[in-house]
Amino acid sequence: MASGSNRVRAWLPYTVSIAAGIGVIAAAYLIVGTDHVDAENCVPLEVSSSSEKSELVDQLAGRYNDSHRRFGNNCATVTVHGLNSGEAMDALASGWAAQEPDFPEPQVWLPTSSLWTGQLKLLDEAAGRPVQTPDKYPSIANSPLVIAMPQPKAEVLQQRGQLGWGEILGLSGDAGWSTFGRPGWGRFTFGKDNPRLSTSGLAATIATYYAAVKRASDLTEADLAKPAVTQFVRRIEANVSHYSDDSVNLLRNLAEADVSGADQATAADMSAIVMQEELVYLYNEGKLSPKPGKKPRVPLVALHPKEGTFNLDHPYVVLPSADQRQREAAEDFLNFLQEDAQQRAFGQLGFRDHQRKAPDALVASVRGTDTTELTYFDPPEPNVVSAILDSWDTLRKKANILIAIDTSGSMKARIGNRTRFEVASDAVAKGLALLNSEDRVALWSFSSETPKRPRAPYGEEVPLSGFNQKVLTGGLKKLHVEGDTALYTTVRAAHRHMLDNYDRTRINAVVVLTDGRNEYPTGGNLATLLKDVKLDPTRPVKIFCIAFDQQSEFDPLDRISKASAGKAFNAQNPKDIDEAFVKLVSSF
Repeated sequence: MASGSNRVRAWLPYTVSIAAGIGVIAAAYLIVGTDHVDAENCVPLEVSSSSEKSELVDQLAGRYNDSHRRFGNNCATVTVHGLNSGEAMDALASGWAAQEPDFPEPQVWLPTSSLWTGQLKLLDEAAGRPVQTPDKYPSIANSPLVIAMPQPKAEVLQQRGQLGWGEILGLSGDAGWSTFGRPGWGRFTFGKDNPRLSTSGLAATIATYYAAVKRASDLTEADLAKPAVTQFVRRIEANVSHYSDDSVNLLRNLAEADVSGADQATAADMSAIVMQEELVYLYNEGKLSPKPGKKPRVPLVALHPKEGTFNLDHPYVVLPSADQRQREAAEDFLNFLQEDAQQRAFGQLGFRDHQRKAPDALVASVRGTDTTELTYFDPPEPNVVSAILDSWDTLRKKANILIAIDTSGSMKARIGNRTRFEVASDAVAKGLALLNSEDRVALWSFSSETPKRPRAPYGEEVPLSGFNQKVLTGGLKKLHVEGDTALYTTVRAAHRHMLDNYDRTRINAVVVLTDGRNEYPTGGNLATLLKDVKLDPTRPVKIFCIAFDQQSEFDPLDRISKASAGKAFNAQNPKDIDEAFVKLVSSF
């Protein structure tokens, strides 16, 4: 059985399907022999799995434990915990017990991609310690990167034959669909995950560089500096709608709108999303729907660019922390996971098998072209991946951001030995450090009219201008806390201000951090506000909200964000505020 503890994405909507897949496997293990296995004497094996497959690996571990398998004269008891690949890498690099005290130190690591093992190798080498991941590792499943598009739009592109990364994602943002005879569809923008937070985001960025050099292997640091390459990458990044911390949330929003039949801002704002094929399958099969199992009226199509794509190889990594018996147990568990019955279970979640073969049901569901002969880009050397991230920081789309922070009297409430405002402003200051020097940022405060701000419930503390962390941090320190919460009035005014200062070459956004609810009677109601901030696809200004501490109301903030194709983050547990603001800032 597994440890039962996961700090990962909520994959519960398709847990039922996992259980069904395990049921298929069960028959193969009802009769395995009559030898009694004393579980107390079995070799303990702890596995840390990436979030997108941790539920499945957990249940397969339970099946393994119940199967009475033996290797030599030994048996194993496998336990599994789920942890984001990047967080697991950081813990392995920095000392597991200190970084992840809630989880036992693993002997087996199952990240989403070998990109993470390469980055851990770099960290180990830089620290002068023995390298933990020096090798290439076998896969337990695979999922290639695809460009996912709503079926009507994908069919228009497919009429032109197979297209490349640049031909699809590099379309002119304003005239994009006019190029394909569909001017009514407006701009062409796409969504992708932030490559510093997401495996698929990093893989998408690497794939863009490979497409730029027109090769499928041997990408070098010298390639990254070539003017033609930087121009190609910059042209593609210019069409990003915004950077996500998790594509699953984008898909859940699409599924929710599809079920309700409502006009959905995200669908209007994005023509495509770059993600792993597995997620397209989950969406199309209704496993991300608010009504589990209800398939979308408008499915997504997985397009495979003609130059090739990057494969997320889900490696099986036995760590140096494993002793000899645990290494033998790990080998047996790997053999178990690669057997046909378990591979079918991976297939039922949209994965290809450990040899990259796609189940027929997967190919049919994602509605792509023939996928049997995909060209795969080779993973670059770890130092090249690190250089790609540094290059992306320069080439990524820049932002126009207005940050509005709640300074109402309730922000004086205590959280331990600090006020809510002190905790919140510290989180904002940490997040500011992640912005790009070429971003433009404004700082507003809001509450209600006060003696220090008698004319309006909000005020401009730092005007929209080139990013200056010192000036912004200084502005935070000068804020005065008192009054009620004029949430709706402030959101409306901030949104209008960003429309008036709209820059088509940037991501334009409003960020709102509040600990309460609207307490300003002249600010109108929520329904009116939602109409006022509804996304204009020709001038998209997105609203990102953080609900802070227990008195905040998440639902109105979530509705405001969705109306503008933004996102709301729940930090009603004050411990989550730092992580929430970091994820929010990763959108830019």
